[in-house]
Amino acid sequence: MDPSTSAPPDGGAAVEEVPPGPPQEDRKARIARYVALFAMPFLMVTMMYATYVGTMHSPAPRDLPVAVVGSGPAAEQLVAGLDAAPGESVDARLVATEDEAVGLLKDREIVGALLPPAETGGTATVYTANAAGASQASTVQQVLAPVAVENDWRTTVEDVAPLAEGDMSGTAVLFAGMGMMLAGYIPLSIMAMSLPYLLRLRRFIPLALGWSAVTSTIIWAILGPVVGAVDGHYLQFLGVGMLATGAVALTQLLFTKLVGPLAVLFGMLLWVVFGMPASGLSLSVHTMPGFFQFLHGVLPLPAAGEALRSLLYFDGRGLGSHLLTLAVWAVAALALCLLKERRSGHTIPAAPAVTGPEEPLPALAGGPVRAPRTRYVAAVLFPLSIMVAVVGLMSGSMHKPEVRDMPVAVVGATQEQARQAVAGLEPSLGAMFDLRPVDSVKEATGQLTDQEVAGAYVLPTAPDGGAQLLTASAAGPSQQSVLQGVFQQVAEKQHMALETKDVRPLTEDDTMGSNSLYVAMSWIMAGFLIMSVLRGGAPELRRLRQFLPLLAGWAVGMAVWLWFLFDVLIGAVNGHAGVLIGAGAATIFCVALAAGAFTRTLGLAAVVPVMIVLMLLGVPASGGGLPISMVPEIFRTLQDVLPLPAAVDLARSLVYFDSTGVGGNLLTIAAWGGAGLVLNLLADLWLAHRARQGKGIPAEVPRAGAPGTARQAEAEEQQEDAALAGSAAAS
Repeated sequence: MDPSTSAPPDGGAAVEEVPPGPPQEDRKARIARYVALFAMPFLMVTMMYATYVGTMHSPAPRDLPVAVVGSGPAAEQLVAGLDAAPGESVDARLVATEDEAVGLLKDREIVGALLPPAETGGTATVYTANAAGASQASTVQQVLAPVAVENDWRTTVEDVAPLAEGDMSGTAVLFAGMGMMLAGYIPLSIMAMSLPYLLRLRRFIPLALGWSAVTSTIIWAILGPVVGAVDGHYLQFLGVGMLATGAVALTQLLFTKLVGPLAVLFGMLLWVVFGMPASGLSLSVHTMPGFFQFLHGVLPLPAAGEALRSLLYFDGRGLGSHLLTLAVWAVAALALCLLKERRSGHTIPAAPAVTGPEEPLPALAGGPVRAPRTRYVAAVLFPLSIMVAVVGLMSGSMHKPEVRDMPVAVVGATQEQARQAVAGLEPSLGAMFDLRPVDSVKEATGQLTDQEVAGAYVLPTAPDGGAQLLTASAAGPSQQSVLQGVFQQVAEKQHMALETKDVRPLTEDDTMGSNSLYVAMSWIMAGFLIMSVLRGGAPELRRLRQFLPLLAGWAVGMAVWLWFLFDVLIGAVNGHAGVLIGAGAATIFCVALAAGAFTRTLGLAAVVPVMIVLMLLGVPASGGGLPISMVPEIFRTLQDVLPLPAAVDLARSLVYFDSTGVGGNLLTIAAWGGAGLVLNLLADLWLAHRARQGKGIPAEVPRAGAPGTARQAEAEEQQEDAALAGSAAAS
């Protein structure tokens, strides 16, 4: 926020003004304004993480469509047994042949199939399609494998639609779809305030066509030639991207014509908050509540992702219905925009009433007046940088997870036996694991509890005994799955049985192990958003001492609310109220200080770099999604530096690991807060210096209705500041 100054008539030195707020604002109006200021980030954080935690903390199959191949009483009995599973988790059907089952899988009418063996005690085949969702394929195996066990069958798994080698995690379509949504809705909030004359349909449609073509090409270039997650398929990406981005852009234009800058909230809710759980691109939609299963066939993000899946992995099967969904959004939004323009003209609520580029306007909300060329550049670069950061960083870090140097203890009866076992395992496992000899189970368990190792392979104590694998699913179920898969093969080669023991299991309310990540992200977002809001909506707050009590109250209040939301209302985090509230308040406060140093001086231009550092780089570096040993090396370095990894480990340690390592995590977060404090003090000095020089004087901005002062403009733009920053954080 730039300080305002006034120059005396005699040409003397500029004298700094300290306004009490917008002109003619009484005490009640100021209180109402502050309530609105804090309500907006509160609602953003709440609606996002209530939805994400509520739908993803403990996903369970709901009417999972599977098939049993065969005929006769035995096959019918299998179908009846699956249908009778607790909680109506399975919707089973009987198909006559393997080819029919495979066809239904590729048409994505079912998610898996079971082929019973021809003879008693034989091998059953479980058909899956990893390209339709890796987590969904895993769920299918978990549902069908017990059937084989009950009938004393061995099982083999056949993947009828495998993922590409460059997209082993199956996330390419997720990040492509997210990029298309971001490209469609973020530019509108900037254009509404800096280039409103471009939002007339006759001008907007050709711009939207060109923009969707350019952004779709960039998304394909990132996922294809740069990252290597997609091989070819440029024209298919271009077609789906133009339709998806255009549909979102036209719908966002309609929202903008109806409610002005607040339209970004509606977009964030539909495209991101509801769109992600309903997409089926991260977790199977058949593990989501029924409302989201309905949205899967309605919203643009699921339609764009499923259309890309059809083209990349299923030879275009089922493509038409997804393209039709996108087309309906585009046509309906276009028709309603035409109707709105014919009935009430081109006026946009709370936006400048200008008709051409000659009028003085800011490039970003609440900023100084800029020339038209600068406004055009900002309207392109701001959303483009967010889109490139999301698609590039997320896909680059997660598209091809490979285990590198995962620390594993090898436990022998003596240190020498453990060393010999390590030497024997290193030729085959040395690239994947950092094997460490240990001579006692107690020591290995301690290292596992302290998160020094990911697991422990315990050698048999008797000549004919079996081995044991110690794991901690609380440190990440995907990490546990890797260890089980690899060391099961090791035990089989050594002709030993393997018993797995989970020494730190996840709770029933956190079966995905994602709660720590979402809790930490809600803290980071709460700290980041509040300074973005205050920057534009409270122009009278000019000194750090004015911010500190507000930030302290916000941090404590949000920490209490988020614990209450996650624990009492959703039931995802059980207990640990005091420590989680304290850790949350410290994280929110320190992140707010760090973010405020940049938003106070750079305005909304700081949103993108702050978002990248605080959120996007922190997700892969946190180990909250993929284990840290499965992401590129650079993120392992950042794990000890960034606040999000520290917050994730803090939440995880408090809940599962007896507060081990909490001191180091708090020190990292405090370091960010300390640096933010110093930078804010320097910002005070710099802003005061600019005020003495008469720089940074806000200019008048034309508005719909009577023109107002720049301070009034900043107050009116508080909602857009919050919404735009929120949409960036939501990405």
